[in-house]
Amino acid sequence: MTPRFLQLSDVADVLNISASQAYALVRSGELPAIKVGGRGQWRVEASALEDYIARAYNETRAFVEANPLGRAELPE
Repeated sequence: MTPRFLQLSDVADVLNISASQAYALVRSGELPAIKVGGRGQWRVEASALEDYIARAYNETRAFVEANPLGRAELPE
């Protein structure tokens, strides 16, 4: 069973980024999270991470459609 909440280290593993990059996503508000406990540990709901990933795919798709790679730009 997948846990409902993930630590930032788990988020970093899923996205294959550093823990500091995961923290930056949370602090910027790009990835919703909550602070729990007396020490204020960040937790990201698994569904929020999946929503973030889906949004990133949509944004990337829109960028690629708006900025098609021309033949001159193709690597050889």
